[in-house]
Formats: sequence, structure tokens, C-alpha cells
Amino acid sequence: MKINCDDFRVAEGTKVELAARPTNIKPLYKSRKHYQSLIEAHIAELTEQQSLLYASNSYSLLLIFQAMDAAGKDSAIKHVMSGVNPQGCQVFSFKHPSTAELAHDFLWRTTSCLPERGRIGIFNRSYYEEVLIVRVQPEILQSEGLPSETLEGQEFWQQRYQSINDLESHLHRNGTRIIKFFLHLSKEEQRLRFLRRIDEPDKNWKFSMADIEQRKFWPQYQEAYEACLGATSTSNSPWYAVPADDKQNAHLIISQIILDALKSLRMSYPIPDSAWKGELKLIRKRLEI
Repeated sequence: MKINCDDFRVAEGTKVELAARPTNIKPLYKSRKHYQSLIEAHIAELTEQQSLLYASNSYSLLLIFQAMDAAGKDSAIKHVMSGVNPQGCQVFSFKHPSTAELAHDFLWRTTSCLPERGRIGIFNRSYYEEVLIVRVQPEILQSEGLPSETLEGQEFWQQRYQSINDLESHLHRNGTRIIKFFLHLSKEEQRLRFLRRIDEPDKNWKFSMADIEQRKFWPQYQEAYEACLGATSTSNSPWYAVPADDKQNAHLIISQIILDALKSLRMSYPIPDSAWKGELKLIRKRLEI
């Protein structure tokens, strides 16, 4: 089954209304067995594309995952990227910034984690936290030591969006392709997943009172995501609002989006020139002795 990924893409310049976007859609699979066969086929293709990405050594791929708590970011990364060679892929999870990170601009700490050419980088949360949680809880800004004229400026958030867009444009020009996933979870599904984390002992570690405290800000987070997606989804670095109430559906959509992005690149395995071919012939002679 071919998934139309454009159904989930946030068009550049769009006014985003998350309430109008689905958190659940009709299953893309007929059964658990069917889902397994589909995701395994996607993983096999991703493995081939990753090898080609590494061999061609011209592009890198940055995948950014943002979502409300319990939306399934970890699960998506684990399942979709399970066939990827770990030597060519790195996952970074960004928590509360350190003292050293707070002493720099908000994009500084993620820059050193960007993927090299030929590799895939995954950000589980990212610099987008600076226009999401920080926007919902602006008191966090006080720890960033910004000049008062910057904090008091009327265009503060627009300037942050512009900084992000400028960075992503620069990365695109230099061969880094960026795909951004917002896992669109319903408040009711989050409630049910929180309850399962309490009921299943091996998931207790994932849950704390802080999660419930953040849940109180649900409307504010939805507004922050709407503003963020609308301001930073571009033709070169798009956002995809992926329905996340059904994790299996989400995995299939995400993997198809990644595959489409990789296949759109002009990649090929290096072709040996005459000197290289001569060297290979010499190596063969030595091995055949």
C-alpha cells in the first residue's frame, strides 16, 4: 500500500489548526501480521537507502521528532529505524539545558550534534523546545541570560522562528535534508497511555507528577505547536503532522516519509575510474596467489 505523505505535510505559509487535523485515521493495515509485513518491507528499503546515503557521501539526513508526552516518539524511533546500521545513525535526546548550554544562544547545543555527510541524525526533541515549552512557560527564559531589549521585543517569537528557518536553510544548502515530525496525539489517548504507564510496572519509570502538571497546559501547547508549525514548515524543511493515536499507523507513515525523502535525492554508488579499476585488478591478483 502506497501512503500519500502529502496528506500529513504542513504546507509552507499555512495557518495551522490542529483541531482540524486528525489524531487517528483508518488503519493502513488489515491485521497485526499485515502491519508487520509492511513495516519490515519499509525497514528493508530504509536499510538499502542508508547504505546508498553512506556510500554517496553527499547528503545527510536530520529527523526531528516533537510531540506531547506519551505520543510515541521513542517507539517510532525504535521501530522505524530498527534496521538502520548504528554506525551511520545517531540519536540525541535533548533534556533541560546545562549551565554551559544556557550560556550560549538557543541553537548552540544542537549544532555539534548535526549529522555528518552520509549519515542520519535523529533529534528526540530539539531546538524547537525553545519555541514550545519555553513559550508555554516563559519563566524559563529568565535562566537564559538574554538582554532585556531582546526579551521585551514584540517580535521575540517571530525572531526565534526566523533564526530556526535561517539555520535550516543553511543546512539544506550544504546537503542536510531535514524532516520534522509532530506526532499528533489526542488528549484522551494521552490519558489512556498515562494510565497504562501506571498499570504496567515496567512502564512506571516513564511517569511522574511532572507529566500531569504539563497536561494542565494542553491548550497552550496546542497553540504553541500551531504557531511553530505554521512559521517553520518550509518547502525544504517540512513539518508532518502525523496522526499518533494508532502507533502502528504512525510508524508506517513516518517510515514512508523518510523513504520518499531518501529516494528523492540524487544518490549513486561511486563508479571506479580507470586508475581505481587498475588497483582492483592488482588486488585481485594478490588475493588469487
